[in-house]
Amino acid sequence: MKWIEMTVFTTEEGLDAVAARFDMLGIQQVVIEQGRESIEAFLKETAKYWDYADTDELVAGEEPCVKAYLADAGENMAIVEEAEASFAALKTMDVGLDLGSLRFVVRTADDEDWANNWKVYYKPLKIGERLLVRPSWEQLEDTEGRTVLSLDPGMAFGTGSHHTTRMCLEYLEKEVKQGDNLLDLGCGSGILSIAGILLGAKDAVAVDIDPIAEKIAYENAEMNGVMKDRYDVRIGDVLTDELLRAGISEKQYEVVTANIVAAVIISLLPIVPPLLKQGGAFITSGIIRDRLEDVKAAILAEGLVIENVNISEEWCAILARKA
Repeated sequence: MKWIEMTVFTTEEGLDAVAARFDMLGIQQVVIEQGRESIEAFLKETAKYWDYADTDELVAGEEPCVKAYLADAGENMAIVEEAEASFAALKTMDVGLDLGSLRFVVRTADDEDWANNWKVYYKPLKIGERLLVRPSWEQLEDTEGRTVLSLDPGMAFGTGSHHTTRMCLEYLEKEVKQGDNLLDLGCGSGILSIAGILLGAKDAVAVDIDPIAEKIAYENAEMNGVMKDRYDVRIGDVLTDELLRAGISEKQYEVVTANIVAAVIISLLPIVPPLLKQGGAFITSGIIRDRLEDVKAAILAEGLVIENVNISEEWCAILARKA
C-alpha cells in the first residue's frame, strides 16, 4: 500500500508545535526525527521521491523534522493541501517559539509496516471512565454506557490518541457538568469542545488563530450531532484581537481548556481567570516536561490553584481552578 509522507523541517524547540499542528489537522500518524544523522539517512533513502528540496542545505544543517502519513488516496490530497497551507500560515504567526524553516515536503512511500500500524492506531479507544472515541467506520457498540465520540480518520481531525488530547479528555469527563458553559482556547479540530458538549455542557465556544480550524471544527461537530446553536467557532488571536476577546468575555465559563504549547499557554494565562466562574476549572496540556515548572509558575501567578498534574511520557497536563 502506498502512503503520502509529509515532512516539515523545524527546530528542536519547534518539534512539539509541529506535531501538535499535524494533530490539529487530524494527522496523528507522525514520526519525529532529530539531528543531522537521521536527516542524512532520510535523504539517502528517499531522494528520488522529493518534489522539491535543497538537499545540500538540508544535510549541511541540523534541522529536525516531523514526518506525517496519510493513505495515498485521492480524497486525502485535499488534506495535504490544507496541511501545506496551514504550515505556510504558521510561518506568519508569532507563537513565541523559534520554529525554523517549516519547509514542507511531500513524497509517496510504500510501507506495509506503516499500513499495519495505521490500522491498529485507529481502533475504538476508551478514555477515562465515560468516553469511547470510535472511528466512524467501526461498528463497535457501547455496552458500558459510555459517551460515544465518533471520528473519521479519513477527515481532517484528531482521534484523541495523542497523550495531550487524551489527558485533557480525562480531565473533561470529570469536570464537565450538565448545563456548563465551556471555552476552548486553541481548539484545533474541536475535539475537546465537542466532547465537552457530548459530556453534558450546554454550549461551547471554540477559538483558534488558524482559519482552517473553523471548517474542521464545524464539520466534526456536525458529525456528532452538535449544531451551531450550541457550538460557536471563532477565529482570531485573543491576545491582540480586542473585539474577539470582548466577544468571548460576554459571559464566564465553568470550564476553560487550552491544549496548545507551553509558550502560548503562558501568554494566554493573564486572560484566563476573568473568563472563569468562581470554582471553574482550567484544563491545559501540550506541555513538555522541560516546561512544566514554567507553566505551573505562570498559573500560580494568576491566582489559580493547581489541583492535579498528569504526566504521560514526555507530555504534561494540568488541572487548575479559580478558588
